[in-house]
Amino acid sequence: MEKMLNDIFSTLGSYLSNYILIAALLGGGIWFTVKLGFIQVKGFGEGMRRTFGGMFKKGDKAGADGMSSFQALATAIAAQVGTGNIAGAATALAIGGPGAIFWMWIAAFLGMATIYAEAIMAQKYKKVGDDGEVTGGPVYYIRAAFSGTFGKVLAGIFAVLITLALGFMGNAVQSNSIAAAFNTAFGLPQWIMGIILAVLALFVFLGGTGRIAKITELIVPIMAAFYIIGSLIVILFNAKEIPYALHAIVVGAFAPSSIVGGAAGATIKLALTKGVARGLFSNEAGMGSTPHAHAVAKVNHPVEQGFVAMIGVFIDTFVILNLTALVIITTHSISWIDPATQKPLTGAALSQHAFSTLYGKGGDVFIAICMFFFAFSTILGWYFFGQANIKYLFGVKAVKIYSVIVAVCVFLGSLAEVELVWTMQDTFNSLMVIPNILALFALTGMIKKVHDDYFQNFKKKGK
Repeated sequence: MEKMLNDIFSTLGSYLSNYILIAALLGGGIWFTVKLGFIQVKGFGEGMRRTFGGMFKKGDKAGADGMSSFQALATAIAAQVGTGNIAGAATALAIGGPGAIFWMWIAAFLGMATIYAEAIMAQKYKKVGDDGEVTGGPVYYIRAAFSGTFGKVLAGIFAVLITLALGFMGNAVQSNSIAAAFNTAFGLPQWIMGIILAVLALFVFLGGTGRIAKITELIVPIMAAFYIIGSLIVILFNAKEIPYALHAIVVGAFAPSSIVGGAAGATIKLALTKGVARGLFSNEAGMGSTPHAHAVAKVNHPVEQGFVAMIGVFIDTFVILNLTALVIITTHSISWIDPATQKPLTGAALSQHAFSTLYGKGGDVFIAICMFFFAFSTILGWYFFGQANIKYLFGVKAVKIYSVIVAVCVFLGSLAEVELVWTMQDTFNSLMVIPNILALFALTGMIKKVHDDYFQNFKKKGK
């Protein structure tokens, strides 16, 4: 039965990610890029100023009235920068060759416009819940986009999908990545790491929005700095290979077979599909997940958080994911054969090997530490996204029950990799994009109205 279900979800997931989602998400990115006048270029400087200016603001604590703009971004980045930045980039390279990274860049550039639209709609339609706390997300702008029964049903479907995909199954997958990495690096039994993770996670969950914001605000800059420094050391050690890496990425996007050391059998289609799919799922633009964080930001105008949201995609792809790719390519690790299996390495194992070329056994330790920060922060972000939808579906009283169930999923996920769980999570991730993108298209007029209001009225007043 498990094999049959896994085959069904695997086939459905592959079809969605290779065809439907690429068309929907790239189409959405192009649509909003044009409609909003290349906002990812026009608003980039303002986004950087608001992001890194807000990073050093003190005294703006998260509470019932929401989070600071930077705390909301930190919560969003906590979810965006996960195991996909280590394992996802490596998988795209192993299957699609270096050219896959070029298509990740394209997906991220277009995704910056999509996530801008998501963030301003999340701000526009946020509300105060029954518990007195500010909440928001796609369920509310889906209802605004489609009135009546259709809107209610579509919002309900989205809420169920994101809770299952991220809150439950997704967090089990994240804890498994941490436990497996620590087992490889330190020999620590996976069940012990599972208990540690579940206890830590539950402690943060029960502290509510304020504790989640405080923790993500603290660890996101630390984990980013740690990974950036560790990656740059490897890249600079192999600095003479950087021109080759950039050449391989650009040329490999259009002529994969001409790149020596690329993935065997890589084609333009493979480079494009794997690059776009992995890129979109890494930065989460268009998935409908990060709007839950951006909705609760305390800003004077929705567009202000739209600027900040774009920087989240930039950091995820153009900084963190690019570093992983450059480490792998400059160390010529793509075609490395695992002596034990006689098969090419892929996923986290490929990243681990690339770092070990300089750090030796320390490469395993480095990846284990990064996996802990990346995956644990994702657990917090995905819990927060699911929590907003649990409130929508069942009310405030269900939140504590949800917290305990997620902690149990975190523990169970650490014990062993269950292929069906991984496959179902990927499929549900794909499915939840559909109602979100449909709503954004339907709200194009409102998105443009809010966008124009900022540039034509609000900004001119000097607010």
